[in-house]
Amino acid sequence: MMVIEKRAAAGAKATEKLVLPFEARCKSRLRTRLASGEECGLFLERGTVLRGGDRLAANDGRVVEVAAALEALCEAVSGDPLLLLRAAYHLGNRHVAVEIGPGRLRFARDAVLGEMVRGLGLPVKDIEALFEPESGAYGGHAGHTRPQGHSADGEGRGPRIHDHFQR
Repeated sequence: MMVIEKRAAAGAKATEKLVLPFEARCKSRLRTRLASGEECGLFLERGTVLRGGDRLAANDGRVVEVAAALEALCEAVSGDPLLLLRAAYHLGNRHVAVEIGPGRLRFARDAVLGEMVRGLGLPVKDIEALFEPESGAYGGHAGHTRPQGHSADGEGRGPRIHDHFQR
């Protein structure tokens, strides 16, 4: 079984392909198969989110290109930016992964969420497409990061938001 524990160097030429849906590209530990059918195991840094086009370095020296898989999605399309903004807000408030494109929003197919977005005044259709949602406010391309000056244990933080009430 091929073992992958890190990203490949920038510009590395891929010899293998790994096609995964977004949910699987968010896992740092995963047993899966390359497009060729060969079994592989991902053992990446926690919080890693893989994107289509990323390259990974296998322990045997091969380079694997990550590709987004076709997925069952809902797509809301509108020329009204306010409607799209409202829908993106409500989906984000439910911690739903959302891909934002010119005049459209895409999210994993879900009948309840589709009805919610329709209720906001947007037409929603079911599609099959590649899914590359936003990474989030603190998520960089290479995975989860924290804002500058913040750490997981609270050290290095600036003033708390509510400090002005403690005068």
